[in-house]
Amino acid sequence: MELNEINQKLKETRDELLGILNTLSEDQLNKRKEPNSWNIIQVCQHLLKTEELYVMAIKKGLKCTEDSFIENKPQWEFLIDRSNKIEAPDIAKPGDEIFEVKEIIEQLNHSRERLSEVLNTVEDPSLLSRRHFVHPVFKEMLLIEWVRSLYLHEQRHIKQIIEIKNGI
Repeated sequence: MELNEINQKLKETRDELLGILNTLSEDQLNKRKEPNSWNIIQVCQHLLKTEELYVMAIKKGLKCTEDSFIENKPQWEFLIDRSNKIEAPDIAKPGDEIFEVKEIIEQLNHSRERLSEVLNTVEDPSLLSRRHFVHPVFKEMLLIEWVRSLYLHEQRHIKQIIEIKNGI
């Protein structure tokens, strides 16, 4: 999958997320499916933290000067299938802060701008397919797969947001 296609998917997925967030009330944003589960604001905080961590990982991977020869076959079906529970690493878990929808949207836009800045500064996009960095769940992953997994991860959590909103 080319970087242009991935960028388009990132945009479409983020537009879908923001579209949903803009329709929610404060009560819906803070509603939990179960007492110890995340509310919608916390899901968005997790998406923010994850994107920020991905930006750091991609930057670190780009600093490597040697090509990677890893066979990269992440299990994307596993990632987008909500029946597979994946425990977020502590560093990507949300806090209990209360945000208004406007604030969380602002932060989501800002984190996406930082990702775009990093991707737009890559002079040779093929580097993303030749460099890797270790992912906490999928282990060694090419940087292009990091970028791709970001929109898939966001799609997973859009499904979660819809489940919370609908009380499923």
